[in-house]
Amino acid sequence: MGFFFDRIIDHRQESTLATAFRRRRFRLFLALIEALKPPISILDVGGEQRFWEVMGVAQDERLRISLLNIEPQPVNRPNFTSLTGDATDLSRFANDEFDMVFSNSVIEHLGSFDRQQRMAMEVQRVGKCYFIQTPNRYFPLEPHFLLPFFQFYPPRLQIALARRYNLGWYRRQTDIHQAASLVRSHRLLSAREVRALFPNGVLHRERVLGLTKSFMVCGPISFCEALRYPLR
Repeated sequence: MGFFFDRIIDHRQESTLATAFRRRRFRLFLALIEALKPPISILDVGGEQRFWEVMGVAQDERLRISLLNIEPQPVNRPNFTSLTGDATDLSRFANDEFDMVFSNSVIEHLGSFDRQQRMAMEVQRVGKCYFIQTPNRYFPLEPHFLLPFFQFYPPRLQIALARRYNLGWYRRQTDIHQAASLVRSHRLLSAREVRALFPNGVLHRERVLGLTKSFMVCGPISFCEALRYPLR
């Protein structure tokens, strides 16, 4: 598992396969922001400065990036700001306050469809445009616990495995309540659910070996369809 994680899965490293996938997905986002007039204000829900550095755009002076997380994130660049808050409640921001709202692999961590709906509504309210990425529920390898079809195991089995083993990104949870909380905080989305959450968006599929690995949805439709990019 160590070699597999370090060389393939760990997106924090610049040379892994996971990072290569992220860079490929990010090309779609770059195409979107190229259509915006600078300076471009971006709200990154659940993001880190390191992500933008790995993507090679942290130094882009056109971008004004606000990172919103439950816990403050370190920033050391003048075009980055760290904010604390909840993705389901962006009431501190006005309608259309940001040119773009960006979120990478966050919405599936909200635990329930109700909370995912609230995040989706807030994203579409505060952003003139948005770009949201999330893993596909039906991809064979669950992306957080790194077990095949883990998302379909009975909850009791998921909790038991989380208590007994280090799984993917997570250390073994000795406490049953902590294990249950960890398992229940993950809710992967299907294509139908992504479309329901973002009805004014355009869905793009990231495919690996013919299978849909993740979804990217950008909106509004009028903005995304104006670009010469294969968004579907």
